[in-house]
Amino acid sequence: MANNNNQRKLPKFNFFWMYGLMVLALLTFYYWQSNEVSQPVSWTQFETWVKTGGVKSITVYTNKNTAEAVVTDSLAQELFKGSQYTPTPGTAAKMVTHIPSSDKFEEKVDEWKEQGVFKGDVKYDQASDFSMIFWTFGPILLLVGLWFFMLRRMNGGAGGGAGGIFSVGKSKARLFDKDKDNKVTFQDVAGLAEAKVEIAEIVDFLKNPKHYTELGGKIPKGALLVGPPGTGKTLLAKAVAGEADVPFFSMSGSDFVEMFVGVGASRVRDLFRQAKEKAPCIVFIDEIDAVGRARGNRANMNANDERESTLNQLLTEMDGFGSNSGVIILAATNRADVLDKALLRAGRFDRQIYVELPELSDRKEIFQVHLRNVKTDGSVDLDLLSRQTPGFSGADIANVCNEAALIAARHKKQAVQRQDFMDAIDRIVGGLEKRSKVITDEERRSIAVHEAGHATVSWHLRYGDPLIKVTIVPRGKALGAAWYMPEERQIEPKQALLDKICSLMAGRVAEDMFLGFIDTGALNDLERATKIAYAMVTYYGMSDKMPNISYYDTSGDAYGFTKPYSEDRAQTIDEEVQAIINGQYERARSILTQYERGHHELADLLQQREVIYTEDAERIFGPRQWKSRTEEIIKDASPAVEPQGDNVTVTPPTFEPNE
Repeated sequence: MANNNNQRKLPKFNFFWMYGLMVLALLTFYYWQSNEVSQPVSWTQFETWVKTGGVKSITVYTNKNTAEAVVTDSLAQELFKGSQYTPTPGTAAKMVTHIPSSDKFEEKVDEWKEQGVFKGDVKYDQASDFSMIFWTFGPILLLVGLWFFMLRRMNGGAGGGAGGIFSVGKSKARLFDKDKDNKVTFQDVAGLAEAKVEIAEIVDFLKNPKHYTELGGKIPKGALLVGPPGTGKTLLAKAVAGEADVPFFSMSGSDFVEMFVGVGASRVRDLFRQAKEKAPCIVFIDEIDAVGRARGNRANMNANDERESTLNQLLTEMDGFGSNSGVIILAATNRADVLDKALLRAGRFDRQIYVELPELSDRKEIFQVHLRNVKTDGSVDLDLLSRQTPGFSGADIANVCNEAALIAARHKKQAVQRQDFMDAIDRIVGGLEKRSKVITDEERRSIAVHEAGHATVSWHLRYGDPLIKVTIVPRGKALGAAWYMPEERQIEPKQALLDKICSLMAGRVAEDMFLGFIDTGALNDLERATKIAYAMVTYYGMSDKMPNISYYDTSGDAYGFTKPYSEDRAQTIDEEVQAIINGQYERARSILTQYERGHHELADLLQQREVIYTEDAERIFGPRQWKSRTEEIIKDASPAVEPQGDNVTVTPPTFEPNE
């Protein structure tokens, strides 16, 4: 064990080493050249300087017929006078001249020695052309090296890996290491009980195949995880990788798409080749809709589409003539309606596992998972938090926990409290409060009347959502907002949709009745009410003139070129929508007329305090006639103290801004 621990891994080769060596060679050569300076002179000048006794030694380069003489310091000062190179003390100063031949120069040296003017050494050597070669071919080598570097970077972006341009068709799948310490298991996936059962069965089949094959069962070839964003599809696949004792390949659907023709299909082939070599194994393709869109469903249908070629190859590999035993395909998408039908058939994706938004119990489990590393105090109630976050996905709940921790840290708290979670939910749903925004008194009165209209009408409706809080403090893009806790219904009755439209129109009705004018603050309300009304007529068949007719298309085959109804029917649809809107508008007017005094009291209180709660509405209007199962939860969520500053926020599951 000690030998293994002390064993050092060899460093990996890096292409930048070559550039480092070349720069080091340049610096070395420059430093070597800087210690020796030379001055070319004529033969006459050379002979004159030698006779003055200023030469220490001479080197003759026979292959170049040149003589290089090392001169004394006194001669160097005179020799390099006026030159840009001035030798410093300790620098070897030399003068160079061209000689007729080495034989004649040897005779001249003998003559100088006889005269006693030169007593130094004379060496005969071969001149090196290293400097000439270096300065000649050095820039070329640098350009070639730079070209190779750019080519590697381009190939790394297109083909990936060290294979260069020849690996452009190789798969980008990442092989998951099951021995990692930070792996995800099913214990880290909260909720999703049904989805985990189906996924766990696939994992168990890979671990114990005989238990199923003895009864004649066959391993599923693929499973498609379908659900809204943030519900945990990718996390579930990571848990499969952590639980399974088999190789796990992971990649994204966009990794198949490339600018080069045929690359996507080549990568599909390479992916399945690697998977078959390591079978049994699991291949996970995230966001498969990037390559799995329905073929021929685009305007450019006659062109050779790279995505269609990739999809065709994927279909062939998943269930074609070739054997593909032991390879299970997991895929995730939130747009199953756009996938090709051939991809969804049995034999390719045998199972479609729906990962829906978490229910009440699931949200509680998700909070427990994300609060493992969050320091909280006794005021945090998981039941209350889970009930106050209907419609939140797992990613949203994780964001709530993180935002609450940041808010607590910002206020220098020792632990995260319940109020921090309330503030976090408010900020995520509605945005940050903007108390610095300049609002005139007339605008404040208009916003107060508008929001009080919503609260008054919704309080007296059968299917009105229970009120939590109303505020006229600007938040995000809204100048005012109302928070409600809607019932988590699986189906919506017609009267519930009508009540919702009536509640949305109440703000505009209150402005018209009590202010004498209307403004642009009801934009969001009108948009939502119009969409609900059109859905009632064209999707749900809730129209008196057009009963039991739906133009909703779930097949995804429609090209969008024509409408499935005539112009007369379109006019009828518009008339029915207008009738629904007008009817609920008058209904809201009738309710506000009946409870006008309470509305004015609520608006005045809202303008004075900026925030009102359930207790205020109950004190003014009395208890609601229709109790819901969330009424008691709302009372528990209301603050026990008067609102002050930024600590007034309560949970906003439903956010209705007044823009």
